[in-house]
Amino acid sequence: MATSLDWWPSPAKLNLFLHINARLNNGYHALQSVFQLLDFGDKLAFEVNTSSRISMKTPIAGVKDVDNLIFRAAKALQEASNTDLGCDIYLEKVLPMGGGIGGGSSNAATTLVALNHLWQCHLSIDELADIGLSLGADVPIFVRGHSAFAEGVGEQITPLNLANKYYLVVFPGCHVSTGEIFTHPNLPRNTPKIRLQDYEFSETHNDCQKIVCERYPKVANLLHWLLEYAPSRMTGTGACLFSVFDTKSEAERVLSQLPEECTGFVAQGVNRSPLYAKLDEI
Repeated sequence: MATSLDWWPSPAKLNLFLHINARLNNGYHALQSVFQLLDFGDKLAFEVNTSSRISMKTPIAGVKDVDNLIFRAAKALQEASNTDLGCDIYLEKVLPMGGGIGGGSSNAATTLVALNHLWQCHLSIDELADIGLSLGADVPIFVRGHSAFAEGVGEQITPLNLANKYYLVVFPGCHVSTGEIFTHPNLPRNTPKIRLQDYEFSETHNDCQKIVCERYPKVANLLHWLLEYAPSRMTGTGACLFSVFDTKSEAERVLSQLPEECTGFVAQGVNRSPLYAKLDEI
């Protein structure tokens, strides 16, 4: 892979909590969550061409280009902006797929923001977020680039400045199907709404966690282990879990003791996405 590529950050996120308030007639769920952006994630690079061809130079194994959110985001922006430009896309993947930490959604958002700049499309953040929402409910969070309180199906976003914490994020070595969990008959769907100003981590929970733990023993066992060290919870529909620490050294100490079958990383929570720090630079 070319070493001269200009890399754009594609950060992970955590759902610090996830309350499901109702099931909507269209099959979606009304929910509330706090999205915490992290200073750790994948990276993407784009080489612009004038042929309008979009090509994935580092395809994801088992994922066709037409199903890849990165490719779909580039095509959607191309169509929305009527540009004649194309690009070759490179991905440096470090986030686990299907982990509930937003890897695919973040990749799509970075693609939209970066190509909007590189193709000089001049679309607004709101327009990019609308394109993002057509690709997935979490994409607008990453497009807007700020930790946030989210409501509705995740599209009602209020930027939030969260306390500075370090997170140990652990992947238990299994994949959880979001569709399986959200269609499960025993999923709680009537958690009362909270007000943003009343948010406290300790007063919230993840409505998906119990069902995932029942169906995936690896998740349950790892969560039990993490709770011995720090406040811990599942993010999204899993399978990743996280623990909250005040210092990086505490988080790294627990990381060094992880069970062998698990992988993890330590990241700092950030209120503003590294993606926009990159945009500021250029």
